[in-house]
Amino acid sequence: MGRKDSVWSLGEGQAPEDLDKPVDTPPLSSLLIERPQGGSITVGGDISFVAKVEAQDLLRKPTIKWFKGKWMDLASKTGKHLQLKETFDRRTKIHTFEMHIIKAKDNYAGNYRCEVTYKDKFDSCSFDLEVKELEQSQSVDIRSAFKRSSEGHEDAGDLDFSGLLKHREPKQDETPEVDVWEILKLARPDQYEKIAFEYGITDLRGLLKRLKKTKKEEKKSEAFAKKLDPAYQVDKGGKIRLVVDLADPTVELKWYKNGQEIRPTPKFIFEQKGTQRIMVINNCGLNDDAAYSVAAGEEKCTTELFVKELPVKITKEIEAVKTTVNERIELECEVSEEGAQVKWCKNGVEVPTGPRSRYRVKSEGLKHWLIIDDASKEDSGTFSLMASGGTSEAKVQVELKPLKIIQDLQDMTVLLGQPLKMHCEIFPGNVAGRWYRNGQLIQSNDRINILQRAKNHRLEIVNSTIHDAGDYTFVPEGYSQSLCAKVHIVDPPRVHLESLNFPDNTVTIVAGNKLRVEIPISGEPAPRVVWMKGERVILDSGHRVRAETFSDHTSLTIDIAEKEDTGNYKIVLQNEAGEAGASIKVKVVDIPDPPEIPLVTEVGGDWCSMTWEPPIYDGGSPILGYFIERKKKQSSRWMRLNFDLNKETTFEPKKMIEGVPYEVRVFAVNAIGVSKPSEPSKAFVPLAVTSEPTMLVVDDVTDTTVTMKWRPPDTIGAAGLDGYLVEYCIEGTDDWRVTNKELTEKTKYTITGLPPEAKILVRVRAINAAGASTPRTLQHSILVKEVIEPPKIRIPRHLKQTYTRKVGEAVNLVIPFMGKPRPKVSWLKEGQTVDPTQVTIRNTDCDSIIFIRKAERKHSGKYDMKVEVENHMDTAIVDIQIVDLPGPPQCVKIDEVWGGNVALDWTPPKDNGNAAITGYTIQKADKKTMEWYTCIEHYHRTCITITELVVGNEYFFRIYSENMVGLSEGATQTKDSALIVKEGMQLKNPEYIDHDFKEPPKFTQPLINTFAIAGYNATLNCSVRANPRPKVIWMKNKIGIIDDPRYRMFSNQGVCTLEIRKPSPYDGGMYSCKAINDLGDALVECKLEVKVPTQE
Repeated sequence: MGRKDSVWSLGEGQAPEDLDKPVDTPPLSSLLIERPQGGSITVGGDISFVAKVEAQDLLRKPTIKWFKGKWMDLASKTGKHLQLKETFDRRTKIHTFEMHIIKAKDNYAGNYRCEVTYKDKFDSCSFDLEVKELEQSQSVDIRSAFKRSSEGHEDAGDLDFSGLLKHREPKQDETPEVDVWEILKLARPDQYEKIAFEYGITDLRGLLKRLKKTKKEEKKSEAFAKKLDPAYQVDKGGKIRLVVDLADPTVELKWYKNGQEIRPTPKFIFEQKGTQRIMVINNCGLNDDAAYSVAAGEEKCTTELFVKELPVKITKEIEAVKTTVNERIELECEVSEEGAQVKWCKNGVEVPTGPRSRYRVKSEGLKHWLIIDDASKEDSGTFSLMASGGTSEAKVQVELKPLKIIQDLQDMTVLLGQPLKMHCEIFPGNVAGRWYRNGQLIQSNDRINILQRAKNHRLEIVNSTIHDAGDYTFVPEGYSQSLCAKVHIVDPPRVHLESLNFPDNTVTIVAGNKLRVEIPISGEPAPRVVWMKGERVILDSGHRVRAETFSDHTSLTIDIAEKEDTGNYKIVLQNEAGEAGASIKVKVVDIPDPPEIPLVTEVGGDWCSMTWEPPIYDGGSPILGYFIERKKKQSSRWMRLNFDLNKETTFEPKKMIEGVPYEVRVFAVNAIGVSKPSEPSKAFVPLAVTSEPTMLVVDDVTDTTVTMKWRPPDTIGAAGLDGYLVEYCIEGTDDWRVTNKELTEKTKYTITGLPPEAKILVRVRAINAAGASTPRTLQHSILVKEVIEPPKIRIPRHLKQTYTRKVGEAVNLVIPFMGKPRPKVSWLKEGQTVDPTQVTIRNTDCDSIIFIRKAERKHSGKYDMKVEVENHMDTAIVDIQIVDLPGPPQCVKIDEVWGGNVALDWTPPKDNGNAAITGYTIQKADKKTMEWYTCIEHYHRTCITITELVVGNEYFFRIYSENMVGLSEGATQTKDSALIVKEGMQLKNPEYIDHDFKEPPKFTQPLINTFAIAGYNATLNCSVRANPRPKVIWMKNKIGIIDDPRYRMFSNQGVCTLEIRKPSPYDGGMYSCKAINDLGDALVECKLEVKVPTQE
């Protein structure tokens, strides 16, 4: 037997010696609402056990375990014979756990247990599985032959295992009987179930208890020289002798049967023979099958006596019967003994023979009859008589008269509330029948009448309802044929808003809460429901706002109400009977938005005045008032200043500590609640104003402006300094004008827009939260007239030498200068006026800017700058050089070939890119592959010798020129090739067709998913094969990686590498590598995850 079979046996599930020990379990609770029930199947059959747990009060799925025996967990035994399934019904909130046993074997029988746990709750249920062998003629004989008598106490009613010897067909040579008890004593524990099933033992637990007692190691007896054997067996009606040998013949001896003392009778005879004491049992019957014991003083020995009943055999078999309905059937059988106990079965199931049963059983002498007075179709089957020595079977076939349909049922469509009448006519006329709707039996009641008159059958429904629609079927009793028709009940759709009890059909909801409006609807067939807000249709698949339709109502659900959800919602119902519509209004109210930031308008020694603007959104409900709070700036505890709502938007906090900075904030209140607090006001200190600014002087004067400078006040105070206010007036007037609308925190300010050659007076005030200080006024007037300053150009250090840029780059030069009044600036290039279409020049009061959006080589040259102020002048020269890639070298040729060496010679390029040639790059290629390899870089001379070439290969060479910009775009290749031949030998190359090595890209090693640690470099590698050499493109999330300093890309001999420098979680994603050549392309992808290491 394989592993899967052995784990189901009792030998591996629970040891026999543990059968009497209780299983420790936690206290039970009522988790299971449906418990698995025990059952029985035949070998090879399937069976399922179901346990259900209600999850209404559970936060997560409970844990379930299935056991066999005491401790064997079946979770690890699943396979083709055992399956464990779990399902969850979201509508009923019920977890369903199923255990399916498929193609059961005989050793699957036993006790099973289901345990359910959830946190500290526990529930358990035990059930039994009985696996029956396929029906055999002698399986019942053994069990019925060995019934223990009802006398005694301990083992009364147990099966007699001594008679469980396997019956075989009679042979000419008599074979010795098999002693089942000896087989059980010698067998291994894992074979007990197999032996018990083979010999018809059903009480395996009782068997093992008794076997356990016989297997106990007996101590050496002081009273008995020889004890009774563990078990004895005798045929019914026979005689048996039970013998013990005493060590002390004088000891008093008593015999017991099932614990009761035995007195001498003609049935029980006691004999003595030396030290032997003998009890003879005459004419053994089934009631003598019991446990016997003999007591000698304080010692006792026991044995088991099994009485075997002789089997009852079949002497005359049952004959097969074929008849029709309503006929009488008699089945007759004859057995070998009178008064024998027999069992009548139909299709393997015992036939009920009670007073109300259709079956009657009669016996007379050796004959037994089964009588059916009024046969029906259900009586067809295989009838059998079972005796202890055999079984007789016969088939009974009851046939019906053929059914003829005279008038069939007709499909109907009925309005709701109208009567429904269905009629059919069949032959024969005395056949009853049943009406079904959608597979459910229809019973007569006050509304439904079922009539039958001879061959006419009618179904009448007085007042049709929606539930009366469906598939109707009339089934004549006893026939497989049926009559079917469809009935449709139609009703126009209606919306029942009156059941909502909402004033004006308006639903009010507080923002943030869930809104679910259920509106009853009716109509048959079920109408199609459409919810709309304006022109937008609300779908049932919406996330936050969705509409759902059920059989009797439709609902609008808003998971988290927002103020945008306010509006009219329209419902439209349609079906084949008509159309209906209605609308409701949803109003979302909320707490108001926070008020605007409060503004402290005035500060005193221990008070301040504040004002604020009402919130923009009042939450759909009027503002009732405000709460005001204050706190010290360095503190985190806010203190409320008013407990009665302040209905104005101004307030005056008091009782503040002088010199301590404070902040204030405001809450708005409406009928829904209190808003979030406004942003705190700017910190203010309830202090007096500062002292006046000091050292007010004139810094600069132009024709329209005056720049003033001053020092901060000597005494500022704890309130700090918010800024300064600058004022001026024309000399001789008192009309002081404020020049800066916003306070300036700097101690320097320029007054603009002054009339030329006017005389003005200037004063400055220091401003803080307490107000403005005493002004500091300049003692003398100021004449508004600019002072001449000679011009001077201040050339930046990097422009004092040649300024070099590459072709295509932008040129942006800023050259500052000085001079008053504003200097006049002019530019020349090589003595010519600068073309404004080529070069853009912008001049300001203090600098000049040369801007070239896209530099070209023609922009190179010397630019002359001249700055003039009246008769004063200054000049400067800026040298600009625009450089480009050089052209390729000229006339590359092979001068000489010897050994493995080739001498090359070339001339410099015609175009050096407006920069000196810094070197050359020489490459070689084998004629067979034409893959180019660099021999040397940054080579300065115009001739070179290439060495270490492979003998037998033929090479081409090409050369790039290089300047400060880079390598030339093209290279000059030798017209001829150099063949490297072995000296002293002349090789004659055979003529052959060159192999085409070209192939499209193909990745030989793909990218693999990678985990990287944030802050540590990561690399992605793959390999590709292609000819000609492919172009490799790296992409992140299908976007190309171009000129990103965080990535480095390598490609060597087909191995492609992407290095990610110090990645972060942002660098995670899907990376792909794409190779492209003229023959095609290929792509590989991988996923990169960047994990941040946890800090302990």
